[in-house]
Amino acid sequence: MSKTLYAEFTVKPGSEARVAEMMLELTRKVRQEPGNVLFLPYTGEENPRDYFVFEVYRDEAAFQEHIGADYGARFNAELAHHIEGEGSALTWLLPLE
Repeated sequence: MSKTLYAEFTVKPGSEARVAEMMLELTRKVRQEPGNVLFLPYTGEENPRDYFVFEVYRDEAAFQEHIGADYGARFNAELAHHIEGEGSALTWLLPLE
């Protein structure tokens, strides 16, 4: 079964350009992962500091490979300095069947 999640976070004022650059780089890398099905980052129309990321991985093993990637760890470590709160809020999703 696929592994699907929705992540959201808010960027601190002044960090908008850096986080956009980081997200574009991460998106290119994640989309190259063999187990990645979808990786769709968005910003809020009313507040572009709000980020929303919809992610789908082939299965749990593909997701584990994703979170073990060194570029993801570097992204998350730097992102922590640029976002409000304790980190990204993650929502795990199941398909409605």
